[in-house]
Amino acid sequence: MLWVWFLLVAWGAAAVSCVRLCLVTAGAALRSSDAPGDPGAPLPRDLSLYETAFLAGGPHRVADLALVSMHLRRRLLLAHTGWATVVDPVGRDEVERTVIRAIGPEGQSRIAPIRAAAAAADTVRGLADRLVAAGLAVPHGTRTTLESAARGVRGAAVLVAVLAAVTALMPGQDTGDAGPVAAWFGLPLVLTLGCLAIARAENGPYSPWASPSGQRWLDSLPAPAHGAEREMLAAVAVRGVAAVRDPRLRAALLGGRPARPLGRAPGAES
Repeated sequence: MLWVWFLLVAWGAAAVSCVRLCLVTAGAALRSSDAPGDPGAPLPRDLSLYETAFLAGGPHRVADLALVSMHLRRRLLLAHTGWATVVDPVGRDEVERTVIRAIGPEGQSRIAPIRAAAAAADTVRGLADRLVAAGLAVPHGTRTTLESAARGVRGAAVLVAVLAAVTALMPGQDTGDAGPVAAWFGLPLVLTLGCLAIARAENGPYSPWASPSGQRWLDSLPAPAHGAEREMLAAVAVRGVAAVRDPRLRAALLGGRPARPLGRAPGAES
């Protein structure tokens, strides 16, 4: 019967993708334990807000932090319509100068392309390289491999569901076999969804950008107090745009992106 071949394909895709995700995750954990900044090493005494932002949310978080900082200090005007206007063309550090260069000579640009250009700039890449060398950040190759393996499991789950639907709708299918066939396809679907759920439970509260030592640094940070500008910027570095209390400024930064809920430690970016 044709559905048996579909079932074999479903099982093969589920098994291969789940085994790959497990192996990649185990390899990443092993490399992290061998890194200079292993979990048993003492934490650094201090990191800049930009470095903290990268560990918590990656390069786009660094760009968001620079935009908020420049807006609060009246060096940049961020409109809720999604436009940024330069007020003071002299950046106070290299990240701010990168943002100003991304805006361009006209002194005004949409926020989304500024954010993307600043996140991809050499300045932010250099910051990431320093954190990786210190053992606080996950190397780019490791992170992309993990993301690729997770996408493979999600794709396998979709494939299993599609093959199950095709089998159920296939002409000539005996209605009495519908229950057993669904059960057989349900097993690889449960395998893939369970694998994704376990991976999410293991990594959900943590940043995919920080190594175990970097995550310990983030966990050791005190909760930012409300009111002070420095504490406001610290909250943005750790929690992302969702920590911005001004709704107009938050709307300007989001630019149609949904705000992630505030939590202990964010995901890839916000």
